[in-house]
Amino acid sequence: MPELTPSQTVGPFFAIALPRPEDDTVVAGTAHPRAILIDGVVRDGGGAPVADALVETWQADPAGHYHHPDDQRHEPSGMAFRGLARVATAPDGRFALRTVKPGPVPGPDGRPQAPHLAVGLFARGLLHRLVTRIYFDDEPANATDPILELVPAARRDTLVARAIAPGRFRIDFILQGDGETVFFDV
Repeated sequence: MPELTPSQTVGPFFAIALPRPEDDTVVAGTAHPRAILIDGVVRDGGGAPVADALVETWQADPAGHYHHPDDQRHEPSGMAFRGLARVATAPDGRFALRTVKPGPVPGPDGRPQAPHLAVGLFARGLLHRLVTRIYFDDEPANATDPILELVPAARRDTLVARAIAPGRFRIDFILQGDGETVFFDV
């Protein structure tokens, strides 16, 4: 009987292949009137910063339209919008991405979802990406979001970016342990 191939972790390869410098911006032009900055830190289970993680986001534009040919619910907004960002963490675990606040999109049951970004986290030691979301603390629609409703109330705050200044939000991702970010099985 042949031997099984040992499992491998992803990375560390991000600094070599990903991301490109422009990947941290979802919408062209840092002076865009709707531009926001989302920043934070990725931490491991011991609280140490993760210096070589990759934070990947995918989102709808402000009208709730995905930059994808299969999404034909709305006409594209006309802005230079990509919908995708990839940001490597710095040696201190920090990341920052410039984007626009997304609009609501239909949920799995057809109910509208609160504005959010889908997030994939990659890091050394992980066999698979971790999947989570970023919601916004100033969004009343969070109270009826069909996905947030699935998360125990005491843990929902791990998915919510806090406004720290006009046009600037902060969220940290904790990979395990106390305060661990909610990650979804997909």
